[in-house]
Amino acid sequence: MKGDISWFLIGLLTAGLIAAAVGDWRNRIIPNELNGAIALLAIPFWWANGLLFWPDAAIQVGVALLIVLLFSVPLHFGWMGGGDVKLLGALALWLPWGATLYLVAIMSLAGGALTLAMAIVHHLSKSVGRPEIPYGIAIAFAGLWLIGERFLNQFV
Repeated sequence: MKGDISWFLIGLLTAGLIAAAVGDWRNRIIPNELNGAIALLAIPFWWANGLLFWPDAAIQVGVALLIVLLFSVPLHFGWMGGGDVKLLGALALWLPWGATLYLVAIMSLAGGALTLAMAIVHHLSKSVGRPEIPYGIAIAFAGLWLIGERFLNQFV
């Protein structure tokens, strides 16, 4: 029964990440309600996967807070938006700390590729000002990559 709930919650997380990426592409905004839902759905996911409140869930929250704190620096300098940082923190609640490091690495590579592509398009279109990078796409991509690993690497 708990396994079914876990897969259902992963499905909701997948839908939330897709919604975040699409919304960030269209409007350059990731709604607080979506980030809040992703964060809150981590709690029943912990229960469904047998995580104890102490120390397991506390570690999850601590890592998520550390991620938000670290990515507040790019937020401060305008390199990331607040919704991006909140999405990253909410997603960190779902992952063990090692997978969170993997998430950040994939997100950084995807974000670099996205930034390069957007900069080229911006330059070729001779637009004025700095391009707005929908970094939520890179975050969602990294999260979906990790979710997909459960399916793609199950036979290894």
